[in-house]
Amino acid sequence: MLGRLLPRDDQFFELFDQLAGHLATSAQMLDALFSDAPHVNEHVKAIKDVEHKADLLTLTINQRIDKSFITPIDREDIHTLASRLDDVIDLLDGTSRRFAMLHITEVLPPARQLAAVLMRAAAEIKTAVRDMRKPVLVTQHVVIIKQLEEEGDAIYHEAVGALFSGKPDPLEVIKWKEMYDTLERAIDSCMGVAQVLQSISLKNA
Repeated sequence: MLGRLLPRDDQFFELFDQLAGHLATSAQMLDALFSDAPHVNEHVKAIKDVEHKADLLTLTINQRIDKSFITPIDREDIHTLASRLDDVIDLLDGTSRRFAMLHITEVLPPARQLAAVLMRAAAEIKTAVRDMRKPVLVTQHVVIIKQLEEEGDAIYHEAVGALFSGKPDPLEVIKWKEMYDTLERAIDSCMGVAQVLQSISLKNA
């Protein structure tokens, strides 16, 4: 299949594995932050460190595109996948920084649930990237990520509805609506990565 058809620079697959690993690590760290609000600054710094490594790795991938005579998949697809993975990591970093910026001291249960869904989606992406040369497996991963996206949507809509029930504190509504929106965007972006992976995998089957 993909590995058999094109003799090429397979280093890209290792670099993708590393970038997906940074994504999974960032999501784990974010999940830990939502369970450990008192140590927010330590978590934010740790996530920022991973985000910086991911930026450097994305730069390395893009530079390698220019230097490689034969690439294992289309150059545009390499750039798109690296960018989408890096974008999710940026969103995770942004979520942690918003957590600190909004001075959250007590985490609402739906936020923990969304962070957990995000962590599971990131782990699934990591495995899907590892299996990207196996279209059948990639499709299985995409199905799971889609289910996680739908689970996240359900949690999000219920959580936002709850914010506006009764006589809510306006500041709390603003704070948590922002956090829920940010978490949902990150989960949706995981589905975006999954779609790119599936497209690449099927194109090169």
